[in-house]
Amino acid sequence: MRTLLIALLTAALAATAQADTIAVTNAHIQTMGSAGEIDNGTVVIKNGRIAAVGRNVAVPNDARVVDAKGSLVTPGVFVTGTNIGVVEIDLVSQTNDSATKSPDISAAFDVQYGVDPNSTVIPVARQAGVTHALVTPGYDGDGSRDLLFAGQAAVLSLADSINPVMRAKAAMMIELGEGGAARAGGARGASILALKADLEDVRWFMRNRGNYNTGAARDLRLSRLDLQALIPVVQGKMPLLVKVHRASDIRAVLKLAREERLRLILTGAEEGWMVAGDLARANVPVLLAPQANLPDRFETLGASMENAARLNQAGVTIAFSNGDGHRVREVRYDAGNAVAHGLPYKAALAALTINPARIFNVANTTGSIERGKSADLVIWTGDPLEPSTQAQTVIIGGIEQPLDTRAQDLARRYKDLNGAMPPAYKQ
Repeated sequence: MRTLLIALLTAALAATAQADTIAVTNAHIQTMGSAGEIDNGTVVIKNGRIAAVGRNVAVPNDARVVDAKGSLVTPGVFVTGTNIGVVEIDLVSQTNDSATKSPDISAAFDVQYGVDPNSTVIPVARQAGVTHALVTPGYDGDGSRDLLFAGQAAVLSLADSINPVMRAKAAMMIELGEGGAARAGGARGASILALKADLEDVRWFMRNRGNYNTGAARDLRLSRLDLQALIPVVQGKMPLLVKVHRASDIRAVLKLAREERLRLILTGAEEGWMVAGDLARANVPVLLAPQANLPDRFETLGASMENAARLNQAGVTIAFSNGDGHRVREVRYDAGNAVAHGLPYKAALAALTINPARIFNVANTTGSIERGKSADLVIWTGDPLEPSTQAQTVIIGGIEQPLDTRAQDLARRYKDLNGAMPPAYKQ
C-alpha cells in the first residue's frame, strides 16, 4: 500500500510540474515560425505547450512569470549526427553503445536501445541550450568492416527525464565513398552494387515471406532482422541517411536514390557546394559540420568553410552536426563561423532549430516557438552564436530544466575540504 501511495504521489507531482503555467515576458523572440521575429514579446506556456506568443499577449493570473529583460529567446538547439547518450567514454568499450560488430545485425541495429538518460554528457549539452539531438550509429572499427549499414538513428529530447527517445527509427545510416568502399571489397562501385543488391533482396523478401519462412528462399546476404529493418527504406517511409564526402560520390548517391526511389539525407558532404544545384533540385537536405575546411583525405579536397553558405544560397535545406557528444555545445560556435563565411544569420538559426526538426519529421512538435507546439525554448544572455553567450534558462516540454552538471557538483563537493569530508578523505 505504501509503495502504491508513493507511486501515486510521484505521478501527481510530475503532472503538476507538467501543468505549470509559465509566462516569459519582455523577450526578444526569434520564433523561427510564421510570426518571425517579435520584439518585446511574451510566450505563454500551459501544460507543456505554447499557448500563445506575440507582442500583446495577456499573462494568465496563475502564471509563473519569467522576465527575459529584453534577452533573446529562441527555440532550443537541435544538433544532428551525434553520439550523445550512447557514448560516455570513447575508449571504454563498455560505455560505447554506438555500433555493433555482429555479422547478423547491421541495418537492424537500433541506437534507441543503448541511450542512457543518466549520461553525464547530456546535462553539459543542455547547459549550452541544446534541447534535442539526432543520435546516429557508427561503425566499430575492424569489427564492422563487412557491415554495409550502420543501423537506425533516433531523435532525443534532452529533458531531464527517464525516456529521452522522442522519435525512434528516424533514419537508416550508411556510409559510402571511401568508407563504404572499404566495407564492400575496396571499390566505390562495389558498395553501390552491394546496396542495390540488398535493396532488391528486401523487395524479394517482402513478396515472398512464406517461402522465406519455410526455408525456400534464394540466397540473401542479409539476415531476417536486417531485411525487416530495411522494409521502411524501400517503401520510402524511412530516409536513408548517407555519409558521403566527394562531389562525384554525391552525384552517384543522387542517381541511386532516383533509381531506387529512396528518401535521401546526406551527412558530411564537404564537397556538397560543388553540386549544390543538383542537391536543391533533388530536394535532398544536408547535415554538415561548418568547420570542415581542411582536407584530411582525397575525398575532402574541396572542403570549404563556405559550404553552408553556398548550399543555402542554392536552396538546399541544411542542419548542423557535431559527432562528439562531449562537444555538441560547440555547434553554436560552428554556426557563428558559418555566418562569418557568408551564411545569413537567420539561416544559421534555422539550421540549429527548425531545419533539423523538419528534416526528421518532428517539426509539428518542436523546432519553432508557435502555438500548440512543445514549449522547447532558451533564454540567452546574448547572441547564441557568440562563444561568450550562455543559456540562462532552458525550458523543454514546458518544464524549466536544471543547468547543473556532474563536473560542477564535483567542484562544489571538493572545493572546501575543511568541513565535513567524504569518507575517502577521512583520516
